[in-house]
Amino acid sequence: MIASKRALIVRELEDGTGAAICAAIDRQGLRAGLRIWFCDLDEKHGPVAELRPYGLKGHRVELTFGNFSGQVLSQIRRASVEDVQLARALVSSIRPSIDIEVDSQQLSDWTVMDGNFRMTATIRDQTRPHDDASIIATCRDAIVPVMAAMAELIGYDIIEPELNAEEPAYEGAVLQSIVKRRERNPRNRLLCVRLHGEKCAACGMEPRALYGEAGAIIEVHHLEPLAHLAAPKPYDPRTDLVPLCPSCHRAVHTRRPAPFAIEDLKVLMEKCRD
Repeated sequence: MIASKRALIVRELEDGTGAAICAAIDRQGLRAGLRIWFCDLDEKHGPVAELRPYGLKGHRVELTFGNFSGQVLSQIRRASVEDVQLARALVSSIRPSIDIEVDSQQLSDWTVMDGNFRMTATIRDQTRPHDDASIIATCRDAIVPVMAAMAELIGYDIIEPELNAEEPAYEGAVLQSIVKRRERNPRNRLLCVRLHGEKCAACGMEPRALYGEAGAIIEVHHLEPLAHLAAPKPYDPRTDLVPLCPSCHRAVHTRRPAPFAIEDLKVLMEKCRD
């Protein structure tokens, strides 16, 4: 049954990781599963997540590396402190009811050192494990964080270099582009929502509660813009990101070069209410 959901699974993973995803049916064993990998790395040259049924009411996701992943593994070992921290935070954001295991390592400080790396996520007690809703839940709750963590370590990013046409191309514009890219990275949104919820940190509105299915529009804001850092520093999504509704996000960035602090924006809103 999992194999028949391939298109649904690929769509969910691409939306969640921001990377192109490929998948193929694996009929080895008693029950068919699905092998999942990044399209620009065939399944022999990078991380592969295998999704299979687990018992009668669950799924198991096992992530390993292909036999010819030496180049990608070398790239992962060179990942920055920030990327490693983000990857670990993504895995840590998986809900506690899902069992996560990393062979011979502590979950708090796991590291990809070689091709023997193996991470498994076991999801139990699903009422209807073959329904679309259960498949989507497994994708969002387990496969997306695991694959997104690998994407961070490998270095995939969403690059949107366009600048506002009304702004001159001055030195520093590249830094501004990086800020935009960071804000729009779907993995940052994933972390922000998992850690802080979907309520706007400024006005308190929760778009999904107001708009229903059309309300998945919460945005990600960096409290300290990367362009303002005097030197690189480790990036902690718990303290460096907050969710903002589109209106408040636009409002904080109306002041340049330094955007309004969240507390400053709250003060402005309070003045308007008086």
